[in-house]
Amino acid sequence: MSILIISGTNRANSVSQKIAKLYQSKLKTLNTDSEILNLSNLPKDFIFSALYENGGKHPEFNPLREKVMKYQKFVFIVAEYNGSFPGVLKAFIDGLKYPDSFKSKKAALVGLSSGVQGGALALSHLTDILSYLGTNVLGERVKIYRIEENFKNDELINKTFDQLLDAQVKNFVEF
Repeated sequence: MSILIISGTNRANSVSQKIAKLYQSKLKTLNTDSEILNLSNLPKDFIFSALYENGGKHPEFNPLREKVMKYQKFVFIVAEYNGSFPGVLKAFIDGLKYPDSFKSKKAALVGLSSGVQGGALALSHLTDILSYLGTNVLGERVKIYRIEENFKNDELINKTFDQLLDAQVKNFVEF
C-alpha cells in the first residue's frame, strides 16, 4: 500500500510542503510507502486549460490526474487561507476525474494556521467536499495552530502536535 500526500498550496517553499515531508518520514517508520504531490508543481495555466471542457486534454496536467487515480489513500496537508483552504487545491480537485478520483477511497487531513484554530474551518470545508465525492475521511484530524511558533527547523517543536501526528499516521495506516 502506498499513500499520496498532497501539499495543498502552490506557494513556493511552503510550510505545508515541510509538514508533508515530515508526514512522509513518519509513514516510512511504519514501513509505508508514500509520494508527495506538491501543488506548486502544477502547470501554471491549468485553471484555464485543464478544467471543464478541457478535462483530460492538458499534456502536463493529465499525468497528475492519472497519478491520483492509482492511489487509494490520501493525506491532505492544508494551510488555512482566509478562513478556508487554498483555492488552488479546490481547482486541482475540480480538474480530476469525477467521480472516480476519490470515490470509495480514504483520506486523512492535517490543518495548519497562523491563528489559534489550526485550520479547523479549512478542514471542515475540505471534509464537506471529500464527503460529497464519496471519500471516507478519517475522523481524527490534526490541527496545528500558531504554526510559526510550533514548527521550526523543519520539525514540530510542540511535542503534543508531534504525538497527535504520530497517532494519526498510525491510525491512517490501519484505516
